[in-house]
Amino acid sequence: MTSATEDPVLVESAGATRTDRDSLGPVEIPATAYYGAHAARALENFPISGRPTHTIPELVIALAEVKKAAALANGELGALSAEKVPAIVQACEEIVAGRWHEEFVVDCIQGGAGTSSNMNANEVIANRALELLGHPLGAYDELHPLDDVNRSQSTNDVFPTALHIAAYRATGRLLEAMSALELAFEEKAAEFATVLTMARTQLQDAVPMALGQTFAGFAAGLATDRARVTTARENLAEINLGGTAIGTQINTPAGYTARVTELLREITGIELRSADDMINATSDLGSFVELSGALKRTAVKVSKISNDLRLMSSGPQTGLGDVQLPAMQAGSSIMPGKVNPVIPEVVSQVAFVVIGNDVTISMAAEGGQLQLNAFEPVIIAKLYESITQLTRAIRTLTERCVRGITADQEQLLGRVHRSVGLATALTPLIGYSAAATLAKEALATGASLVDLVLRDELATAEQLEAALQADRLARPHA
Repeated sequence: MTSATEDPVLVESAGATRTDRDSLGPVEIPATAYYGAHAARALENFPISGRPTHTIPELVIALAEVKKAAALANGELGALSAEKVPAIVQACEEIVAGRWHEEFVVDCIQGGAGTSSNMNANEVIANRALELLGHPLGAYDELHPLDDVNRSQSTNDVFPTALHIAAYRATGRLLEAMSALELAFEEKAAEFATVLTMARTQLQDAVPMALGQTFAGFAAGLATDRARVTTARENLAEINLGGTAIGTQINTPAGYTARVTELLREITGIELRSADDMINATSDLGSFVELSGALKRTAVKVSKISNDLRLMSSGPQTGLGDVQLPAMQAGSSIMPGKVNPVIPEVVSQVAFVVIGNDVTISMAAEGGQLQLNAFEPVIIAKLYESITQLTRAIRTLTERCVRGITADQEQLLGRVHRSVGLATALTPLIGYSAAATLAKEALATGASLVDLVLRDELATAEQLEAALQADRLARPHA
């Protein structure tokens, strides 16, 4: 029964279904859905994460690109009719352009080694191709999701290849974000190159250094991590497409593997290459483990940097106060005027996620048996989460924290002159024992270490001035 404001035709249309079939029997699905029976069953079987495949757009696009390359290769080799190839190709191109993504409905975390996602892609492409050919959705006698769209393929080569492409592209954005943060640190290193401060080891005053050297160290560490991520990313370019079920290339026409890889290379713009051993490549997920490890290393680095920034900016009056971070928001509902280092805090929380995801990815890669690893779905879900969140966190750290950091040069210089950490710099001049004795007295009395050296005539004023020059303290061999 409809209300007075409802259109009976629209209500009927909204509830209309069609009957699709798979090897288990008939399935009722929405009449206008481009997905079919396999995806519909997966919707019921895997209500797990609440994140459909279309929440990873790079994966949807990569699946369409693989299907396009396969259709073209099959057409060239006579394995697919000339009438069907253009329709399949156009459907794939529409998906690459951003259409029909909402039809990729299967949960990211699923059983079956990605079979449901591959089936989902086959069905969406087949039904859109049918529509382009003038046939109704579900008219698989005219163009079939498996016999045509999935021709010369298996989930076991399609899905991991799509994962490699998706991860490769997402990692490219991460590398851009890392480069921007590295540059921001280098700029701060130059800005603070002549600002003298005290280094600390085990949270105690150590020796003088330039504040810029701290930021130069941040940049250098990030550059090292970026190189590791780059290497791991390049290894994703090795794929097993054409290996089909276990890497033996069963059910493919002669020449298919080389041609489909060549076509996919042209379509994606990525220098893809076939694995030397397809059987190993079908069951081994080492490239994902390597990338996840590089992500974890980067996460640990940026979290350590964030911890340093929180310590260095602690205060503002009773903490270290070496630097001032830009104020982003009020820090307390009860303490007026309090401002917290919220950006470094959120970066560290993302690092915790990445580190946890690395454990999941490692366990999933280890958990495979014999000729296939069934746990690729959780790997891409967690890998994509790590890449995406780490990219956003690094961008946020760059734009909303690092670029706005300031320092009070006079205050820092005064601290250096008052610190007993100068005793280390004076040791070559007055000896370790004398330096230790005077340092202890300076701490007890509050006297200046320099004044105590002059009092005991252990060095002249000229010698002290030379020994304590800022450049010499920070860069003794410059």
